[in-house]
Amino acid sequence: MSHIGERRCCRDVEIARRLPAAGLLVEGVSHRVSTPPARDAVRADLEDVFRSQYARVVSVAARVLGSRDQAEDVAQEVFLSFGRSAVPAAEAGGWLTVAATHTALNLLRSGRRRTAREDAADDGPTVVPDVADLVITRDERSSVRAALARLPHRQAAALVLRHSGLSYAEVAAALDLSPGSVGTTVRRAESVLLKELNRHASPE
Repeated sequence: MSHIGERRCCRDVEIARRLPAAGLLVEGVSHRVSTPPARDAVRADLEDVFRSQYARVVSVAARVLGSRDQAEDVAQEVFLSFGRSAVPAAEAGGWLTVAATHTALNLLRSGRRRTAREDAADDGPTVVPDVADLVITRDERSSVRAALARLPHRQAAALVLRHSGLSYAEVAAALDLSPGSVGTTVRRAESVLLKELNRHASPE
């Protein structure tokens, strides 16, 4: 875990503890959320959830974005949203994973990624989806992320969530799918991703 990123998120978690609870949800996250807490209420579990889930949230976002810095930005946004929500404590891990996936995919699609910083020689290792384990060059990793951004949102989210360790049942609940359709959705996403990669591959 980056010490700078953790200190920044610790600061933002403390801010979230002091903000009026607004019951905000991350777009596309379908985990059930109960009635928001009363105005000015503080989540007693916020710091504990942050410390236990921060590394996982960053890892999931980095899978999509390939940038540790941007993944930490996503974590900041996701934990601030969590701090204003009434997500049941037992569902915090799953909610945060799904929120990180949707937020990272939206960022990837928006084109607001810091390409110059990512391409710098000293930017550190990048992370790509597990389905692209054999992709080894920076250009190819960039192509994988570009192809992922072109997938239908639900397919891309299912692919990332499944390869982030969620069960079929958890992916189904997160994306409002039937459990039996998750495997089909993931396989279709993998197939479309490979087709996109081949379609946009540079001719030899």
